Amino acid sequence: MSSSKVVVFRCGQEEYAVPVDHVVSIEKMEHVNPIPHLPSYVTGLMRMRGELLPILDFEQILYKGQAVGEQVRVVVLQIDDFLFGLLVVEAKEILDIPAEQLQQMGLVNYAKTQYFTAVANLDNRMITVVSPSVLVNSLEGIKELKAYMQKVKKDEQEVEVSNI
Repeated sequence: MSSSKVVVFRCGQEEYAVPVDHVVSIEKMEHVNPIPHLPSYVTGLMRMRGELLPILDFEQILYKGQAVGEQVRVVVLQIDDFLFGLLVVEAKEILDIPAEQLQQMGLVNYAKTQYFTAVANLDNRMITVVSPSVLVNSLEGIKELKAYMQKVKKDEQEVEVSNI
């Protein structure tokens, strides 16, 4: 019997999940450097283990709000060569969802939320499954952000080489 292993988190009052194979780590919110003129869903850049990560606020993407509180976490995700943090209200658990409890979105799937791939219909809760790659690639201004992050990484590598 197949199942999907996901990391479950809260945003607003709802539960969402991303496949565990995209998750690098779950971090406490550290100092984020705001960068002017970035899209409103980008909180800024955070340094994690020597890497600069853009932090995308899932609360802002979905509800035009802001993730705040002591439970706020950054779910660090890797999509191809793009590493980023998804700011969520609370990271809850890692869950194995049996395939028969996952329902594809079908008609509920709407152009602005095509990153919702399925709903886990569990006994006492519903969890919306999010595709991190579809989410990232559907955001306005993401191409410019990816290009900026690649330039920053290249510049950092050049500095390291010149210091040798």
